[in-house]
Amino acid sequence: MKTIKGPAVFLAQFIGNEAPFDSLEGMCSWASGLGFKGIQMPTLDNRFIDLKLAAESQTYADELVGKVRAAGLEITELSTHLQGQLVAVHPAYDQLFDGFAPEALRGNPAARQQWAVQQLTYAAKASRRLGLSAHVTFSGALLWPYVYPWPQRPAGLVEEGFSELGRRWLPILDEFENEGIDLCYELHAGEDLHDGISYERFLTEVNDHPRACLLYDPSHYVLQCLDYLEHLDIYHERIKMFHVKDAEFNPSGRQGVYGGYQSWLERAGRFRSLGDGQVDFKAVFSKMAQYNFPGWAVLEWECALKHPEDGAREGAQFIKDHIIRVTDRTFDDFAASGIDKTLNKTLLGL
Repeated sequence: MKTIKGPAVFLAQFIGNEAPFDSLEGMCSWASGLGFKGIQMPTLDNRFIDLKLAAESQTYADELVGKVRAAGLEITELSTHLQGQLVAVHPAYDQLFDGFAPEALRGNPAARQQWAVQQLTYAAKASRRLGLSAHVTFSGALLWPYVYPWPQRPAGLVEEGFSELGRRWLPILDEFENEGIDLCYELHAGEDLHDGISYERFLTEVNDHPRACLLYDPSHYVLQCLDYLEHLDIYHERIKMFHVKDAEFNPSGRQGVYGGYQSWLERAGRFRSLGDGQVDFKAVFSKMAQYNFPGWAVLEWECALKHPEDGAREGAQFIKDHIIRVTDRTFDDFAASGIDKTLNKTLLGL
């Protein structure tokens, strides 16, 4: 068995325009001071990483690793959530998602998609140069406006949508295979890959590609009323990344999963800081240890109530307290009677 690495923190929700959150050195010092051992890095802010340069220059990649190590940290993984979203965008969301792309590409969906694919290619190469083994992204969505079958979906619509999604992602997955990096999809509302069934549909379209892996985040499953522990039992062989994020779902006679278009603060399902929600993390970390999860436990902070700095400070200790240092011996070894093949055969009547 393996002991999970951590705690680490995903920087995206903490980046800002004031120190220490406006530079890589500043955020590394801040994270290290809270007890984190690693950082997961978004890739659209050049103050933290020039993704293209990291893909093309080993010298730059080594310098980046050196800056992080100087603070006593490691880079755990890179993230292209926003770029991955742009690999597949339904026209209904064109204007909203244009904000994720460079200004020159806005209003041009085809060019925006080409840019997104190039970003994923850079991410695969940069991950290899940085000595990483996994990468996280979103799948994007062509079918999300049709997630609820009303009006009745025309025959073949879902099949066509997943066929196209697979066609777009297969060459990207091949790039990650070439670089030796697992591409982990975060199953998330708003994405065509949002639960186990949709992920399985996608796997069929990409020929069960060995690099089409998963990031496990139980908070999204709480909000879907999906069994997040059985999900680990089913997909543990494909799970290569782990976001430690909490959530709660408190339905009432007035609202349920859809939330009535309310803000995060008022929704029945909402994300919470670690320990303030309903996820059974003792069971989650136990299953991670049982299944030899190979990666990092990474805090992703999203909470409508608690200040982010408090969430980060408490989250570092929360993860540290939940990581199971796995045993190197069986608890009943003291009572072992020794190995004796002759005795074994005698006991079996052979």
